[in-house]
Amino acid sequence: MINAREVITITDAIAIVEERGLSHVKVGLFDIDGVMRGKYMAKGKFFSALEKGFAFCDVVLGWDVKDQLLDNTQYTGWHTGYPDAPVRILPHSCREVFEEEGMLLFIAEFDDKAAKICPRGVLSKVIDQAKEMGFIAFGALEYEFFLFNETPESVRLKNYRDLNTLTPDWFGYSMLRNSVHAELYRDILAMAEMMDFPIEGLHTETGPGVIEAAIVVDEVAAAADKAALFKTFMKVLAQRRELMATFMAKWSGDFPGQSGHIHLSLQHINGTSAFFDPAQQYNMSKIQRYFLAGQQRLMPDFLAMLAPTINSYTRMVPGFWAPTQATWGVENRTTALRVISGAEKSQRIEYRLGAADANPYLALAAALASGLYGIMNQLEPHKQVKGNAYEQEQPDTLNLPTSLWDAAQKLRQSSAAKMFFGEEFVTHFANSREWEEREYRKHVSDWEMSRYFEII
Repeated sequence: MINAREVITITDAIAIVEERGLSHVKVGLFDIDGVMRGKYMAKGKFFSALEKGFAFCDVVLGWDVKDQLLDNTQYTGWHTGYPDAPVRILPHSCREVFEEEGMLLFIAEFDDKAAKICPRGVLSKVIDQAKEMGFIAFGALEYEFFLFNETPESVRLKNYRDLNTLTPDWFGYSMLRNSVHAELYRDILAMAEMMDFPIEGLHTETGPGVIEAAIVVDEVAAAADKAALFKTFMKVLAQRRELMATFMAKWSGDFPGQSGHIHLSLQHINGTSAFFDPAQQYNMSKIQRYFLAGQQRLMPDFLAMLAPTINSYTRMVPGFWAPTQATWGVENRTTALRVISGAEKSQRIEYRLGAADANPYLALAAALASGLYGIMNQLEPHKQVKGNAYEQEQPDTLNLPTSLWDAAQKLRQSSAAKMFFGEEFVTHFANSREWEEREYRKHVSDWEMSRYFEII
């Protein structure tokens, strides 16, 4: 029997499909918002696509999360007729599909001109830059997500109000909760093992029905795949059990937001840590300091890639475990960047600004590229924050955009963003965020009605 995660080549992929007698396989790719789009593909078509690629309508790079067509893009739109774009299947991405007995899933990515817009292609470009500089990047994401005793039908009938969380009240790290719901936790862990995004820690967080999952570390490309698949199939698992999982940055003003913290480190090509130097304070090598400084310097420029929705900015308020400025500290969870000092294998930086709603490919690309920028320019970080970062005044240069529109303008104007991600992507992504903000402005909220309807 061929193990799905041992598939490397096209020959391997063909062999495992034949061995299982499958008539179809699943093929999927990730759009600009990190949503997985795909299909069941017939065996013959799949074998042909492995060799020659296949065509996928490029509309998935030109619409929003509600399938509404962007009206301000250059790459694709009504003016191009939404043609097919070439896509390649990645044989090494082969995975079992949880609770679809024997079914296989393969990740694909856009090729040719579309690769300049494709989130996975953007991350690959940054990884190549790291390799040119002599580094291999490793990353891991940890996600907070809320679970509800709801279905896609019930939340719509309720107009997303008065939702019933899986568990009540605030009860972080609860042994009681994870024991009462042991079957659910067991299924989450089993799915993660089967689909190769294994979880090293799974526990309740502070808030009703909220869980945190820490995915194991891997090289950054694989770490992004693991994170994107976890978000997708966690939702699948929940809905198959008449539950719902949300990765919104903040679904209620009464509870903390949901993070998608990013852990990053660099190794030299020879396998030794580029971040660890026991002769320096906190074991921080010069390279780690430069990397940290770059992340701090470019956090305002790249914020739209890490906080990509209108909702993202409701999370970034003082006292709710989300940073409000580009600060750093050592083992300090009030700062945007947390240096984790340890042994050679554990020395790293936690990019705490990341939210659960970000596209993992773009979030990792932003966090990694900004660090590489610091190394290239041998930047030094601002003064370390000790104590509560929310209560300490910082330079204006560390201020972050406070809205998606402002973040999109910072990204659009950033020469560093264009250097790392390419001008085509920067323009396209900034346009897509401006579209998102314009769509929001068409909306009249409950808050506005309550505040203005009678009194103003």
